[in-house]
Amino acid sequence: MVARVEVSGLQVDKVLHDFIETQALPGTDVAPSAFWDGLAKLVADFSPRNRDLLAKRDEIQAKIDAWHKSHNNAPHDRDAYVAFLRDIGYLVPEGDAFEIETQNIDPEIASVPGPQLVVPITNARFALNAANARWGSLYDAFYGTDAMGQQPPKGGYDRGHGGRVVARTRVFLDSAFPIAGGSHADVRRYYVDKGQLLIDDMPLEDPSKFVGYTGRAKAPETILLKNNGLHVELVFDRAHPIGSRDQALLADVRLESAVSAIMDCEDSVTCVDGEDKALAYGNWLGLMKGDLESTFSKGGQQVTRRLAEDKKFSAPDGSVQTLKGRALLWVRNVGHLMTNPAVLDADGNEVFEGMLDGLITTLIAKHDLKRDSGNSVHGSVYIVKPKMHGPEEVAFTNDLFAAVEDILGLPRHTVKVGIMDEERRTTVNLKECIRAAKHRVAFINTGFLDRTGDEIHTSMEAGPFSRKDFIKKKTWIGAYEDQNVAVGLACGFSGRAQIGKGMWAMPDMMAAMIEQKIGHPKSGANCAWVPSPTAATLHALHYHAVDVLAVQAKMMAGTGGTYTKSILDIPLAAFQQWTDAQIEKEVDNNAQGILGYVVRWIDQGIGCSKVPDINNIGLMEDRATCRISSQALANWLHHGVVSEAQVRASLEKMAKVVDDQNAGDAAYEPMAPGFDGIAFQAACDLVFLGKEQPSGYTEPVLHRRRLQKKAG
Repeated sequence: MVARVEVSGLQVDKVLHDFIETQALPGTDVAPSAFWDGLAKLVADFSPRNRDLLAKRDEIQAKIDAWHKSHNNAPHDRDAYVAFLRDIGYLVPEGDAFEIETQNIDPEIASVPGPQLVVPITNARFALNAANARWGSLYDAFYGTDAMGQQPPKGGYDRGHGGRVVARTRVFLDSAFPIAGGSHADVRRYYVDKGQLLIDDMPLEDPSKFVGYTGRAKAPETILLKNNGLHVELVFDRAHPIGSRDQALLADVRLESAVSAIMDCEDSVTCVDGEDKALAYGNWLGLMKGDLESTFSKGGQQVTRRLAEDKKFSAPDGSVQTLKGRALLWVRNVGHLMTNPAVLDADGNEVFEGMLDGLITTLIAKHDLKRDSGNSVHGSVYIVKPKMHGPEEVAFTNDLFAAVEDILGLPRHTVKVGIMDEERRTTVNLKECIRAAKHRVAFINTGFLDRTGDEIHTSMEAGPFSRKDFIKKKTWIGAYEDQNVAVGLACGFSGRAQIGKGMWAMPDMMAAMIEQKIGHPKSGANCAWVPSPTAATLHALHYHAVDVLAVQAKMMAGTGGTYTKSILDIPLAAFQQWTDAQIEKEVDNNAQGILGYVVRWIDQGIGCSKVPDINNIGLMEDRATCRISSQALANWLHHGVVSEAQVRASLEKMAKVVDDQNAGDAAYEPMAPGFDGIAFQAACDLVFLGKEQPSGYTEPVLHRRRLQKKAG
């Protein structure tokens, strides 16, 4: 039985209540009574509207299902389909041109393109790693990955590999910071003379790219360079010049990497009750107060990790320049769907979790607003809001945040919002979604996995969908990605807000990432998600190679385009003449992915991790990946491509594979041979009850089964 405290007519989990009273509130100038009364009023005022919005989702879905059933045997008439979507309010009228009016945006959001990390807030070590990923060693990133096209050496230091790292880094320096008449590969000395950087007595081709140094001018400890808004730090080893491997004593090249990061309370965590929410909020509090620590064992030694300090340099004119040592932090709240037993309302109903997140994460951010050298230098709080369906739901979020500001005594529009373009009703109405929050929007992005999960669920009755890999090759995805950038630019995002792209999900495949992910800045996106600090450092190379603001300026000079009709091309299977082997492979692939993720989610409370796929390639998995796999199988089941017996046989077969893949984990609970554990049952629910899940979301099943596991 959960211990609860009654306050302001609410029943609050005692763990969460005590955290709010003893840790979150002190120092914010918000009285406990004002906070709890404010929460109670927020719940009373906004819960009915929230429920109405969720009911509208269901009503629209029922109409779309009925339309597809009535047109099942006819060729797809896109014009008739678009007219139908307008009639039912799925597509809303588009208003006049406008530009966002968001104020007090930090430069990391407004004007510095670069990589963005997303990390589960419940893991303090990961959160600190992400916050400190503002700066990363290019030497380490090249040496410890396959980024140069070969696997990193095992065991001790490999001198040959190290030499290749140094050479590859010099290639980067020549590209981003060319020397007038020379090459960084040949340099023997870097020094500063009369405010100018000289490299073997030669200047940079663009001297303005030198912006600072530390130590003595004639023998600097570090040199600070800047290109396309991002800084690069050359670090010298003056203490050990004899026998140094580098003739210029250059010991490292550190790149400004993850300029922003999202601390996630949503898809990558398992927060199902008050205890879990208190953990998430506690780590956010540590980040906002600047005192979060994590102690762990590494290499047989105890290591304590803290937030990095800011960096100070002497500017060329002799003044002192301070650069942030940490990424600019967003916090991602949950969406509108889920409730949480952490707080019960006056009628004993679970409170909508998004309301708790909105109020409590903003309350905690007040600690940052009250201190120097904190997260936001412009007094803003940055909240990413996921899984909103259309402009009405964005307007609801806008109003909710206004109410939060009033409760906490904050100026209007202190809270900035990131709109995740990951549901189809938001995609096709993106301009009006942005308009609904034009005074506080600071971010839009695309997310292929959730977006595909919603695509399948929305059009479940239209017919069997293509195999998962082939869905990505259909016309809708390119139009979706292009429209997101085009609409953002048309609404004035360039130099004011972030336009983001999705995650690189293969953290061990950095060579492929370097080859492919440059497409994101080339598309005009000024941030894109990466799975690790190392990946952020390597992805930063792309922003040195591509001037994103120049790309955006060129795009804005063009005519743009209308993408809605292409986006509404449903990625159904063009031919359904799959062989038995092709069907089995697709089902096994989806089943293995679901099981590999869910077994950790349910049994160990791990919401995001590197999970080996069916080919033993480690993939970053979260609820979005689970959503697409479960909806893909539910779709094929619904249309008779596979039978329930076939899918169940695959789940049992893949459970044994997943058990083997986790054999080295002492905390792992095998699913075979009984196949009767809660985790396996959860995976079955996601598939066999997938069609009935709201918008195809995995949260209702996962939360229910995780609570069952915790209770047991």
